[in-house]
Amino acid sequence: MIKRILYFTVIILAVFAISFFSHDYTLNSKEILLSFSLLKVYSFHVIAAIIVYAIVELVADNLPNQAGYAYLASIFLKIGFFVLIFQASIFANEALSKPERFSLVIPLFLFLIIEAIAVSKLLNNKQFS
Repeated sequence: MIKRILYFTVIILAVFAISFFSHDYTLNSKEILLSFSLLKVYSFHVIAAIIVYAIVELVADNLPNQAGYAYLASIFLKIGFFVLIFQASIFANEALSKPERFSLVIPLFLFLIIEAIAVSKLLNNKQFS
């Protein structure tokens, strides 16, 4: 269990490094300024993805039939915490520009896809073992 969590953490950190620096480089090269910190958005998604995976891993070990529900609940909590934390900096603006919208959606979907793949592999392994 710990080994899988550490492996997932390494993958998430590698994806963070690659995606954040390429995203930041693209924005800087086109001289696009965002009204929020891109690093904070990426950092939130990295930390939340690790926590979500750890929760699902723990639930899958103790209550394997409830692991899917734990994943669903943790995703809803993740979105709620994102809105709560970034409410002042992101949702205070009436209209976000297209680069700002993309800069919010790209890390969300990137880490959500990685989480879903990792959790589905975990649940499939737990189901057949």
